[in-house]
Amino acid sequence: EFILLGFSDRKELQVLFFTTFLLAYVLVLLSNILIIVTVWTDPKLSSPMYFLLCNLSFIDICCTSVISPRMMVGLLTQRKTIVFEACIAQLFFLHFTGASEMFLLTVMAYDRYTAICKPLHYTTIMSRRMCWALVSACWAGGFLHSLVHTLLTVQLPFCGPNTIDSYFCDVPLVIQLACTDISGSELLIASNSGLISLVCFLVLVTSYIFILVTVRVRFNEGYWKVISTCGSHLVVVTLLFVPCILMYLHPSSAFSTNRHICMSYTIFSPMMNPLIYTMRNKEVKASMCKLWKRCR
Repeated sequence: EFILLGFSDRKELQVLFFTTFLLAYVLVLLSNILIIVTVWTDPKLSSPMYFLLCNLSFIDICCTSVISPRMMVGLLTQRKTIVFEACIAQLFFLHFTGASEMFLLTVMAYDRYTAICKPLHYTTIMSRRMCWALVSACWAGGFLHSLVHTLLTVQLPFCGPNTIDSYFCDVPLVIQLACTDISGSELLIASNSGLISLVCFLVLVTSYIFILVTVRVRFNEGYWKVISTCGSHLVVVTLLFVPCILMYLHPSSAFSTNRHICMSYTIFSPMMNPLIYTMRNKEVKASMCKLWKRCR
């Protein structure tokens, strides 16, 4: 067993944390389920962008469900222990869904770049078959990434300390408890998670720069609207990628106990994705209103 120290031993703070995280989790579930139902029931929302947004909502549900329920149970029942198998399972699914989301956000940026910078070829490039292939590649890449980390962790010997100074199991946190030299493991973490986070982030930023330059050169109107949209997207992307870059590209001991860094990409980023990527879209809001009227 491992012992997860969580956030605080003070009961009043634990009640506050439980209430906050419960509201955040419910918001993530309801908003993303609403997005999925809206996209799948409205034939007008059949473009590649909405197909990718629907997949992003599904990944957000999976990603936040890996951590939030177990964390809230610990806050409510004071049960801080987690068995080794459950810890490894949490680690695996966290990296599986997290890496898949990073790849999918990169694909979504490419989709927007193609739609704005190459509009005449958009339907040919982003065909339905291509969309399914890209989404499948995102899931496959996430699975392989997570499998490497999981195999790396389970083969380490654990025979001493069993206290994890966090609220969930993650590779940099767990390998610190191994009874062996972990310098090679830390290097693999940096080359795997760290470089994936950094490269995806740079690709996203580059695509948004190309979009802004193209809109500024080709179009006279709508430039400031594009800046607003790209800016809000970059805020959410930064909440997800920058903490991951800090956590995995640096030595694990440097940031392993900083819960605030972990909270930004495990709790707040999945909560912000529906609000920024979808709820600001007029077509989606109109479809939600139609869905609401049909259900009344």
